[in-house]
Amino acid sequence: MESLEISAKTVEEAIQRALDQLGVSREEVEITVVKEGRGGILGLGAEEAVVRVTPIVPEGNRADESPDLVKGVLEKLLDLMGVDCEIVPETAPVVDSEEDGEVAGAVAFNIVGDDLGILIGRRGQTLDCLQYVVRLIVGHQTDDWVPIIVDVEGYKERRYQALQDFAKQMAEQVKAKQSPFRCEPMPAAERRLVHLALANDPDVYTESTGFGESRRVVIVPKDGR
Repeated sequence: MESLEISAKTVEEAIQRALDQLGVSREEVEITVVKEGRGGILGLGAEEAVVRVTPIVPEGNRADESPDLVKGVLEKLLDLMGVDCEIVPETAPVVDSEEDGEVAGAVAFNIVGDDLGILIGRRGQTLDCLQYVVRLIVGHQTDDWVPIIVDVEGYKERRYQALQDFAKQMAEQVKAKQSPFRCEPMPAAERRLVHLALANDPDVYTESTGFGESRRVVIVPKDGR
C-alpha cells in the first residue's frame, strides 16, 4: 500500500480522515506530520495541517504457502457452525475494503451453497467477523501476516460495486444541487469504499462525521467548502 497525504484543519482531523480512507486503525499505520497547521487571526493566515499515513505491512508474507491452511481453518469453523457448503478458491483479482483495493497475492475463498445468508449477516457484519477470525487463527499458527479474503456467494463483490455506483450517483446529485449529501451510517470498511470511489472527482470531496455506529460519509461540493 502506498502512503496517503491528507490535509485538514487540525492534525487529529487529518489523521482520522486518512484512517477512514485506508480503513485501518492507528496501530496499523505509521503517521508523519508534514505540517502542523495554524489557525491564523480572524481566519487570516490560516494553514491546514498535513499528515502522511503509511500502512505497515509486516515482513515475511507467505501467502503463497497458506491456501491449504486457510481452507482447513475455514472448513473446521463452518463444520462447527453446522453449515453445509463448498469452499471454492478465488483465482481472479480480489477486492476487499479492508485492504488496498485489489489485493494481489491474497488467499481468497468463496463459500457457495444454499441459504447462506446466516454467514453474511446485516451489511456483511457476520462475514467480516468470520474473515477476521480466520485471519487470527492462521496468523497465530504461522506467526505471520497473510492477506486472507473470505466471501459468500460473491456478496462482497456485489456490495462493493453497488456502493461505488451509489457514491458516484450521489456525487452527480451533489454537483447539480451544490449542496452536501449525507450517506446513511456505514461500517468503516464501507465508508472507505465511498471515499475511494470519489477520491479523484475534481468537483466533490468526502468526509466522515459522527461517532461509533452513527459515523457516516458526507459528500460535499468543492465550491461549497
